[in-house]
Amino acid sequence: MEEQIASVLERAFPERDVAEVKPSGPSWNDQNRTVGIDFADGKTIYLKLSNDGDSSRIACERAVIDYVGANCSVSVPTVLASDTDGEVPYLATAPVSGSNLIHPWSDASITQRATLARWVGKSLASVHSLRFKNHGHIVGGNGDSLELETGPWTDVLIDTIGHMRTLASSDRFDHYFDDVVSAVETNRELLDDASAALLHGDLAQPNCFVTEDKIGFLDWEIAHVGDPVRDIYRAQNLQFGSLRADAPEEIVSAFYDGYRERAGEFQQGFQTRRPIYAAVRFLAHLGVYDKWADFLDEPREELADWMETEMERRLDEIT
Repeated sequence: MEEQIASVLERAFPERDVAEVKPSGPSWNDQNRTVGIDFADGKTIYLKLSNDGDSSRIACERAVIDYVGANCSVSVPTVLASDTDGEVPYLATAPVSGSNLIHPWSDASITQRATLARWVGKSLASVHSLRFKNHGHIVGGNGDSLELETGPWTDVLIDTIGHMRTLASSDRFDHYFDDVVSAVETNRELLDDASAALLHGDLAQPNCFVTEDKIGFLDWEIAHVGDPVRDIYRAQNLQFGSLRADAPEEIVSAFYDGYRERAGEFQQGFQTRRPIYAAVRFLAHLGVYDKWADFLDEPREELADWMETEMERRLDEIT
């Protein structure tokens, strides 16, 4: 067991012996990492560590878990211990009840997947029902309230683009970050008119778990308060699509139906703001071009040419 993990466990669980440290799954986020800890007494926890010493993501996740757990019907992990003041900020949570969405999804028929997609939409709408007076970054809070560093939604969105840039492992397409920021600035009036709701920010299938007929959410470290349309588009893409292909229409319709069942109709501006978020979303792919190139079995330059064409198309669709 390496020194960093051992030091955290000594602080958080000083009287418990460790039987095994296990990886929790693949991740392309180098700022944090999560491991599973099996204790000698048979209990298991999940431990998230900040690799760079930045406590802001841990503070955000801890606050949002408490707030959603107290104010929303969506299931979240139980926090066992957390510290944002030490040399290695950490968050320790108990295993959730239910299975990760990846597992039932992989074996499901198209009809069963539509049911799961509906549940995801309904849970996401429940999170978006938590509304605020202002947009902003979450810097702390508890079950009663969230502490926000507020600002216009355009500025908050540009900040999240900047964060995506720091996560990028490749600078092959770095200039597109500036192009998308410029497009966002051009549409400031349209964007700043959006509702201010709690957004999960990273609703991929590994961050969802199934409990009976509901979906719970994990991994709230980049949650923020902003436009629900961004979260809807990002969730749809992360959950049901792939790098090169959109999700089947039946799945998307079920996801939308579940969302509307809880929230009613999508808010005004859904279609006009969506192209902006499509371009923002694709920046995440461009930033890890090198990892996609290693992962996919195709010529690197052909992938680069396709990515450039796709990004240009998305920018052209922004009015």
